[in-house]
Amino acid sequence: MKNLLFVVLSLLLACQSAKQPDPVPTPPVTPVDTVGRFANPLLTAAPDPWVTQKDGFYYVMHTTGANLRIYKTSAMSRLGQARPVTVWTPPATGPNSRNIWAPELFNVNGVWYIYYAADDGNDRNHRMFVLENTAADPTTGTWTDRGRLNLPENKWAIDGTLLQRNGQLYFAWSGWETDLGGSQHLYICRLTNPYTAEAATTRVRLSSPDFAWEKEGFGVNEGPEFLTHGNKVFLVYSASFCGTDLYALGQLSADSSANLLDTRSWTKSATPVFGPNAGNGTFGVGHNGFFTSRNGQENWLVYHANAAQGQGCGDLRSIRMQPFSWKPDGSPDFGPPKPLAELQKRPGGE
Repeated sequence: MKNLLFVVLSLLLACQSAKQPDPVPTPPVTPVDTVGRFANPLLTAAPDPWVTQKDGFYYVMHTTGANLRIYKTSAMSRLGQARPVTVWTPPATGPNSRNIWAPELFNVNGVWYIYYAADDGNDRNHRMFVLENTAADPTTGTWTDRGRLNLPENKWAIDGTLLQRNGQLYFAWSGWETDLGGSQHLYICRLTNPYTAEAATTRVRLSSPDFAWEKEGFGVNEGPEFLTHGNKVFLVYSASFCGTDLYALGQLSADSSANLLDTRSWTKSATPVFGPNAGNGTFGVGHNGFFTSRNGQENWLVYHANAAQGQGCGDLRSIRMQPFSWKPDGSPDFGPPKPLAELQKRPGGE
């Protein structure tokens, strides 16, 4: 009887075993290499980024609208871990009390200068202003108000930037042709010192929104930024209204030995050099800057973009960065905007 029960139990176990499906093999998991990598954005709610470098540190600014702040970091890919220092708060009233836009920080002969656009609450009164600081570290010391930068013709002006070249100081900005608004153009002049325009000169218009890709929303050339390489000077600017998803970067180029105040010295690219939007969380790319990696081997582009369509010109714009290379003719090759959150190798030396 025991033998019979053993046989029956054996048959039942065999049937149950036969009914079990074969185990599905677990596919191998490929680990994501996050060591030495980072993902954009570097900062959220941070339009109009600017980066400068000195003594092993990066100093970063962006538009807040209400004050001027500087981030200090030794690693751009870890910018989000830096804490900003508010270095200037505008007066309660006056010509530079409202709409503080696009600050840029420069060191000229050991002295720091911040250029920023501001008005009294009326956009048509936007002008460029200058602050000065003799401290070694711009997040310390005292910032002295040098007042309005008296640009030639005293017209509406925003997005000013500085070039130190061949012992000369050049200043470029975006402005209106008249006091009545309309299209924005790029202008240039020479400075006698960081806070004084050369006397008895006129502003030189270098670029106007000529192409269709510069007229999305309305005609805009703004956010000019100088880039030098070899025997070339480039002026990379933002085109079209920042409230559209088709904001993009254009480019002017000139020989470094040429007269930069002569419009004939400059050649304009007929197509955008970066953007317009590439989807994947990169809409409205523009208002750029440049820096080199800590090891001095890499060139990087910093810019702002929106993460979704239709987010416009507000604080949803975040700071992004990506490396760029050079074309055989010596001009920058920015490539397409990187998708948001794509892992990139950290800049060399970080």
